[in-house]
Amino acid sequence: MAFGGRGGDRPRRGTPADVLVVGLGNPGNEYDGTRHNVGFAVIDLLERRHNGRLKSGKERALVDEVRIGQKRVALAKPTTFMNLSGES
Repeated sequence: MAFGGRGGDRPRRGTPADVLVVGLGNPGNEYDGTRHNVGFAVIDLLERRHNGRLKSGKERALVDEVRIGQKRVALAKPTTFMNLSGES
């Protein structure tokens, strides 16, 4: 899996990530802060801690890649409801 970087210590475009983290949840404000969106909360936390910025990709998910230590970590937050996450 390869997502583009934005420079600095960001991963290089086209290089594969070492780790993939997919945070499952449900879209919509009514699910914010609920147990149904723990996966989304984890992705949001990783984004904040590692200066990431999720963006729409070809996939049915918001994606980014950050560097955590020496690892390139691909992050994905599906834009489908949890019971349809396989379509992402």
